[in-house]
Amino acid sequence: MKRAANKNFWILLLLLLSGIVLGGFIGAMVGGIPGFAWLNFGQSFGLDNPLVLNFGILVITFGLSIKITMASIIGVALALLIYRYL
Repeated sequence: MKRAANKNFWILLLLLLSGIVLGGFIGAMVGGIPGFAWLNFGQSFGLDNPLVLNFGILVITFGLSIKITMASIIGVALALLIYRYL
């Protein structure tokens, strides 16, 4: 197993984002199956109602909501393992 002394940050970021997205997708897909419903268990946080700034001719809307599920945590853990063994 060859370890590079200079690992790339962008590869780590891409793997982490992929793990979050794929984990969330898998959790949503199997959330209705009784044996796998725990994968979709999680917590949402962020802005419930978006912040709206109305300047007359320009309207800007800010909003952010993040849902962390068990499946996305598993996806992040797998992404970190993949990154470690690259």
